[in-house]
Amino acid sequence: MIPQIKRILYATDLSKNSVYAWRYAVDIAERRNAEIVIIHIIEPIPPSARHYMKIYVDELKWEEKLRHAEKMAVAEIEKRLRSFCEKESRGDPACVALVTKVIVRPGLPVDEILKAVEEERCDALVLGTHGKGFLTQTFLGSVARSVLDRSLKPVFIIPLPKGETDTPLEDI
Repeated sequence: MIPQIKRILYATDLSKNSVYAWRYAVDIAERRNAEIVIIHIIEPIPPSARHYMKIYVDELKWEEKLRHAEKMAVAEIEKRLRSFCEKESRGDPACVALVTKVIVRPGLPVDEILKAVEEERCDALVLGTHGKGFLTQTFLGSVARSVLDRSLKPVFIIPLPKGETDTPLEDI
């Protein structure tokens, strides 16, 4: 027996491909009468960049500025995700109502996505991948591939079809 899908984790990097994958998440949720949890991960600043910033900025001020920047980023990304959701649902309140939670957190994308699946008790994941050229056949995408390899839940990986560019990122 196939387990029911009642809660979907939709992971987005806010790229054009994530817009296309969003459509699949909504379609699956509507067909299964499921909820959607949206997650976006803010990747950490590389240690080398942190090191150089600390050379020019006092350590205490650096940590304070970093915390402030993370809070601002979280607020902006949450705003963009909500806007993204509303625009992609084309004003359909039933579609917007599918989203029960928006999560924005710092960390390594694969680890945080897999952690969120468990924390939010999701039954499936939807994420896009953006392979390019001959590398498409060699690499699925580092985040998508790692999530697929490590997930204990079904993973829907949505490739961006050739010519699919009808939702510019700047409009989101």
